[in-house]
Amino acid sequence: MSYLAEVTGNVSVIGYGIAALGPGIGVGLVFAAYIQATARQPESASLTRVYMFMGFAVIEALALLGLVVAFAL
Repeated sequence: MSYLAEVTGNVSVIGYGIAALGPGIGVGLVFAAYIQATARQPESASLTRVYMFMGFAVIEALALLGLVVAFAL
């Protein structure tokens, strides 16, 4: 009997791959919003840059939490 595909290894890697989609999309949205805000009002770039980095840090914390859970299970 031959198998067309065989899954070996830890299945949590697949779960983390799916869980990484959310933070990936979130980071894209945060940087897109920053670029759009800077394009509309260039003088406020220094103010919105702080919020961009804060949003990026929160989203990346979620991604790292997903990585920890993937390795813990």
